[in-house]
Amino acid sequence: MREQVDTDGMGDRPRRRGQGELEAQVLAVLRQAPGPVNAGWVLDRLGGDLAYTTVMTILTRLQAKRAVTRERVGRFFEWCATSDEAGLAALRMRRVLDAESDREAVLARFVTTLSPDDERLLRELLGLPEDGTEG
Repeated sequence: MREQVDTDGMGDRPRRRGQGELEAQVLAVLRQAPGPVNAGWVLDRLGGDLAYTTVMTILTRLQAKRAVTRERVGRFFEWCATSDEAGLAALRMRRVLDAESDREAVLARFVTTLSPDDERLLRELLGLPEDGTEG
């Protein structure tokens, strides 16, 4: 009989991963791979009690987000990361922005909630001076 570990303080249930957490873990495993690898290789590195079908679902979702690529090799696919965790987070942010009808309002609200350090960083990335003036 297999003993379950209480990892969430809720009795015998295993801890439920947060949204995007499993995608980030799969992507991290793929980025550590020596080259293109199959889903079984990814599953072995993830450990835990995940099903093969769960890993395939996550890989397929990552492919739809263009964070991974796949190539058929015999009867299987081999997968390769094309993005990192920062890229995956950026894709999620872009998807949220694309779903909104008033992009300007969403971006304006986002910018007003930035910390001073994040605002400074964004200005640097956009090539804007510290005082907010152009040129």
